Amino acid sequence: MEQVETTRATKGSLASSMETPLPLPADKPVRCEARGIKKAFAGNAILKGVDVSIPEGGFAVLVGPSGCGKSTLLRLVAGLEEADEGSLFIKGKDVTKLPPRDRDIAMVFQSYALYPHLTVRDNLAFGLKLRNTPEAEVESRIREASAMLGLDKLLDRLPKALSCGQRQRVAMGRAIVRRANLYLFDEPLSNLDAALRAEVRVDIRKLHDKLGATSLYVTHDQVEAMTLADTLWVLNGGLVEQSGPPLEVYESPKSVFVAKFLGSPPMNLFEGKIEERGGEIWATGQGIAVRDGRARKVAPAAGRAVRIGVRPHDLVVAGDTKEASGELHVELVEALGFEAYAYGWLTSSGPRVIARLEPEHARKARVGDVIPVRALPEHVHLFDHKTELAL
Repeated sequence: MEQVETTRATKGSLASSMETPLPLPADKPVRCEARGIKKAFAGNAILKGVDVSIPEGGFAVLVGPSGCGKSTLLRLVAGLEEADEGSLFIKGKDVTKLPPRDRDIAMVFQSYALYPHLTVRDNLAFGLKLRNTPEAEVESRIREASAMLGLDKLLDRLPKALSCGQRQRVAMGRAIVRRANLYLFDEPLSNLDAALRAEVRVDIRKLHDKLGATSLYVTHDQVEAMTLADTLWVLNGGLVEQSGPPLEVYESPKSVFVAKFLGSPPMNLFEGKIEERGGEIWATGQGIAVRDGRARKVAPAAGRAVRIGVRPHDLVVAGDTKEASGELHVELVEALGFEAYAYGWLTSSGPRVIARLEPEHARKARVGDVIPVRALPEHVHLFDHKTELAL
């Protein structure tokens, strides 16, 4: 198999960096599907029965911490590993036992994998020539790819004469000329600096939309995942914890793991219980008390143990102490220019808490201050204490 290198944003500064992709029709045919995939190495189970489906033209992202099995699943789809159990389908064809060369896919690895002794033009042409593609067709595809990616003036350079971003574009160009059934990306941006990652993220998403390609992308970076995906597949311990459109998964996490993993800074979590006060439902614990909101959806069993989740941007400075959910004892103010966060605690025995500060509060906040904060009730998340599943 030829090795080919190859935003909808989170609620942050990337939101305006690109157009929001159009949603895929519900009846879009499935291009790639994994059914009940299991894989173990030396008796250590990595994948424990994973099901993933990617519709025609979709951009699916596997996201999760290191060791959750996302790269293993990608390598199984590519044919670089063989599944212990389960089946893989591409365009409805069972490819579980097929070698990589017969799957018609293009894969992007963490390294650029460019041939250092070949020019950009020859790197782009290499895979096509191995397949005995006619010379005129090779040249036509190179012209098309280089025009898309701005490589026209770089075709005669060697990889060592290119910047990291240019090398990444050459790798993506090899994917374009390949015109594969499926494009696989294995953390291709991990070697780039932060500014370049943001730039190339946009390039990848725009390229995907322009080609109408079907892509499966692996990353542990939640910003990449939220920016690129049509559909997120959150993996944890070899299983799919949750899947769906990025913002849906972010706003309605089904477990404590998903709630903590997606979001930067991470969600605040408090050990608490459900209470009924004068006919109203409250969630209280570790210095926080929240009325109504999502607590109304919970069977009002007094004393029911829960975990209360509040994202930092949903924990705001209260107008006065009467409407406060708690008091934040500030130990650090993190000023980021366009926004600021205060770190501290609500009670000395509770967890560290992060609250977003508006500019007028950020300029005044100092270490040692005690700030009344209010959790927005409609954005509070409640999880069962034992199962850690959303209520």
